[in-house]
Amino acid sequence: MKIIKTKHQAKDQLLKYKNVGKSIGLVPTMGALHEGHLNLVEKSKYHSDVTVVSIFVNPTQFNNLADLEKYPRTVEEDLKLLESKGVDYVFLPDVEEMYPQEAKLKMDFGDLETILEGALRPGHFNGVGIVVSKLFHIINPDYAYFGQKDLQQVAIIRQMVNDLSFGVELVVVPTVREADGLAMSSRNRRLNPADRKNALVLYESMVFAKNELLAGRTWFELKDKIQHKFNQLDGVKLEYFELVETDTLNIVVEQHITDFDQGKKYSLCTAAFVGDVRLIDNLPI
Repeated sequence: MKIIKTKHQAKDQLLKYKNVGKSIGLVPTMGALHEGHLNLVEKSKYHSDVTVVSIFVNPTQFNNLADLEKYPRTVEEDLKLLESKGVDYVFLPDVEEMYPQEAKLKMDFGDLETILEGALRPGHFNGVGIVVSKLFHIINPDYAYFGQKDLQQVAIIRQMVNDLSFGVELVVVPTVREADGLAMSSRNRRLNPADRKNALVLYESMVFAKNELLAGRTWFELKDKIQHKFNQLDGVKLEYFELVETDTLNIVVEQHITDFDQGKKYSLCTAAFVGDVRLIDNLPI
């Protein structure tokens, strides 16, 4: 496994594979790796000739400075994990390498900026779009692997790829969960034991809502029950719990949903503070 830290090194090392028709897979990460990330790596190893993992805590996607400062950084541990998985290259730039000057470009993803994460984290998706586009230009991957847990992020990256004609295929990999259902996240390591237990309310509420919807229950009555369930837990603050059309992320406003059996795809999306840790999750229906 080779570690590359500059744009010049990345292009110099990876161009030779392109020249002989080898495919390159990119797994973008912010480090603090867990089994969810490693699952993306395994998918890349299976589908791509060369696997590159990037580790970069991107400051421009944090609208909360305290959240940026608290984000776990475990580079040495991450590198050992990636080497054990047979990763070919790790792109490990510093902030000055990725942002030699402040980015002036602003990306607007339309309606996706006004709902869910976009509404609560202004500027977040602009930062995601900027850094992912930089990674695509630097690594020039044939495939890029993303987890379904960040469903809205996947949607904005797909829009960016389509609108700007990037020559990369997005591969979306199902969410990896702990044995009790909690979605794997780098932020989970910040949960104390009591908060870790309370965090299960996200997944349990989505499973309950999914089963009730499929049984024909009305959506807004069900949503009120979910809010009440969150209200019963000390130290847990629900930010949103929404039913969306999976492909567009349009929020469902109908009371009765009747077309589950007609091939229409829906997902439940939620975000909550558990203690001082903000967690997101989603569940396809």
